[in-house]
Amino acid sequence: MSAATDVSLANLDLFEAQIPWQTFDELRADSPVHWSDESAPNSGFWSLTRYHDIVRVLRDTETYSSEKGTVNLEELDEEQMEARKSMIETDGIRHRALRKLMQDSFTPKAVAGYETFLRGLTASTLDDAFAKGSFDFVKEVAADFPIRVLARLMDVPDTDIDKLIAWGNRMVGNTDPEHADVLLDSPESEKYRMLPFRSPAALEVWAYGDDLAKQRLGGKGVDIVSTLINQTPIDGVPLSTRDFHAYFLLLIVAGNETTRHTISHSMNYLIDNPDQLTLMQERPELIEWGVEEMLRMASPVYHFRRTATRDTEINSQAIKEGDKVVTWFAAGNRDPEVFKDPYRMDVTRNPNEHMTFGRGGPHMCLGNSLARLEIKIMFEELLPRITNIKRVGEVERLRSNFVNGIKRFPVEVTLR
Repeated sequence: MSAATDVSLANLDLFEAQIPWQTFDELRADSPVHWSDESAPNSGFWSLTRYHDIVRVLRDTETYSSEKGTVNLEELDEEQMEARKSMIETDGIRHRALRKLMQDSFTPKAVAGYETFLRGLTASTLDDAFAKGSFDFVKEVAADFPIRVLARLMDVPDTDIDKLIAWGNRMVGNTDPEHADVLLDSPESEKYRMLPFRSPAALEVWAYGDDLAKQRLGGKGVDIVSTLINQTPIDGVPLSTRDFHAYFLLLIVAGNETTRHTISHSMNYLIDNPDQLTLMQERPELIEWGVEEMLRMASPVYHFRRTATRDTEINSQAIKEGDKVVTWFAAGNRDPEVFKDPYRMDVTRNPNEHMTFGRGGPHMCLGNSLARLEIKIMFEELLPRITNIKRVGEVERLRSNFVNGIKRFPVEVTLR
């Protein structure tokens, strides 16, 4: 047994300086169903680091439920669950009904209609960044681009973009002292226990969404907000105020943060793998497939959580009803049983059945087609324009064991 088997994946220190790949490797080999203790009032959780174990859990929603929380490890009481529940914290008929509201807006065919807009937006984003020579890749490129796409989908002005970025940072950064209004594990957070991420930023997001909803209720708009408020889910149960708040907040976070961090990590990996960067410059037809490798390498969300609905077992390890089961997507994306030489970046890797968006099951990421298109266009526009890109400062990481994020990433480019 390795020393890593004594490690708790609840310990944020493991994740702040670097991604704990060695710990994931050792757990996958020696303790693939691993118990991590937590401080009270939480009671600990099981971690899965093998690809096929993770897939099994994601697809078995009857045994492993999303109803008690998915996006963090906090254990919620009934009152909190009722207040915070979003589409991704539902299963079964209601989940399908809520998902269907937005599903047609995010099909490959639907998002393909944004390609001309995306290319223009990408070009202007890169023009502004490259004009500076040296710049923060996160701020000027990775954060700016996907949030502008989201603003277009919601039909909100570009002048609101800085607010949208700040709200996302404050919520998903709830364990990082730089971003959090109130740290998740602080006594002060009890005042915000009913809010997603225990973040007061959620109140501002809800108020912003309410203003948009009032303007568009009963209208004929085709933007995401209009779609949400002017349609009834297929189960016949209208969206409550809580449902709308939860859905709107989910769009703000999921529509921005994951694509942003994927673009940042991908550029960072390409700097470390100049042969792969050159290969895609010389053979741009590889970029579309290379996006899958970028997504695998980036793993922008470390984990999602489920809760066991009955006594069961995984790999002969007994799991009790009510136990938290955490599926570590980042670890699954480096499983050598599935990915040959998993730490090597290979933009020609085929097949590449990564689990960055989930791996089957009803909770597969709804926006995966849009994210893929955004990343593809970003690198199709970026790579032909540069002869060199290098880091000129420290890559600063988000202190989180949920979002695998980069806060700052200073670079210098040489243009063709």
